Amino acid sequence: MNNEDSVLGHYAGLGNMGSDYGASDPRPKKTVEFSQVENVYGIRYDHLNAAGRLFGGQLVSWIDEVAGAVAFRHTGLPITTASIDNLTFKRGAYLHDRLVLLGRMTYVGRCSCEVRVDSFIEDKEGFRRTINRAFLTFVAIDEDGKPMEIPYGLDVSSVSEKARWDGALMRRMNRESRKGIGF
Repeated sequence: MNNEDSVLGHYAGLGNMGSDYGASDPRPKKTVEFSQVENVYGIRYDHLNAAGRLFGGQLVSWIDEVAGAVAFRHTGLPITTASIDNLTFKRGAYLHDRLVLLGRMTYVGRCSCEVRVDSFIEDKEGFRRTINRAFLTFVAIDEDGKPMEIPYGLDVSSVSEKARWDGALMRRMNRESRKGIGF
């Protein structure tokens, strides 16, 4: 089972949560592939913490960089990180590991969008092991730092893309409910 299948399996019982997957959005649409970004990093001594593993803050910085590139590529506008909704460390990375970060657009709203970044260790044969998954929300901003409308919607067509869209809607609802209790 690959990562896409596990995402699909997780959300399969949820239906489409009342979403039309942006079908009623009148804006021109860009595909997930259009804005996808993949960066490769080599783990060096200056990336390590005292335990000899990749420093989590360094990984978060790279994740934000990749996600920001995805959001900018999709919107074509100045963007700012609004939140890191989820950051799950699954295993460590070590000196000389090759780290691959893959960022994909999961949802585009009126002024904000969500990007999923998967982080992998890639071995010499190209096999990838997941070490982290993160979801980041970005807001398009004007020259005064005020939110502005994103000119492009997201073309959501595959089953995996629909599952990621539904997951983004769930995370958005959770963020809204946390706001109500002061988080």
